[in-house]
Amino acid sequence: MALETVKEDAQVYSWREVTLSHSTSGLERETGERRRGRDILIAIDHGPNSKHAFDWALIHFCRLADTIHLIHAVSSVQNGIVYEASQGLMQKLALEAFEVAMVRTNARIVEGDPGKVICKEAERIKPVAVVMGSRGRSLIQSVLQGSVSEYCFHNFKSAPVIIVPGKEVGEESLI
Repeated sequence: MALETVKEDAQVYSWREVTLSHSTSGLERETGERRRGRDILIAIDHGPNSKHAFDWALIHFCRLADTIHLIHAVSSVQNGIVYEASQGLMQKLALEAFEVAMVRTNARIVEGDPGKVICKEAERIKPVAVVMGSRGRSLIQSVLQGSVSEYCFHNFKSAPVIIVPGKEVGEESLI
């Protein structure tokens, strides 16, 4: 696992790559003029709405030869318990992405304010879209308390931000 501090726009943030255990070596992307694969960033956390957004992206948005980039923001990449839980989640999701949509997966755990680091990672990756879940808060709650998805929607201008609404209580899982 690499641990590196990155300086961008006079702001410092830390991140750790996640080494995923399953192999996607058979999923080679085309290069040059005929490249079909797209980069898609999916912001994840441990909540059910994040998982619902991930499932939605696999079913409705991803296609063969795409690469999904899983980004998870944490308060500290040095905290071993948080890192291990996040790494386990990312490995589970990467395996599911391969089994369901046959897409390649890269994963990164990033330290810092979730909205800001998701936007910074999106600037680095230059995806065709950023997919994220919504907590399902009311408009007033979002305005008063702030919202990561709302922050990204207003501050990331290089690609569409797709905010997948949370599933209703009792609603079946997409996958």
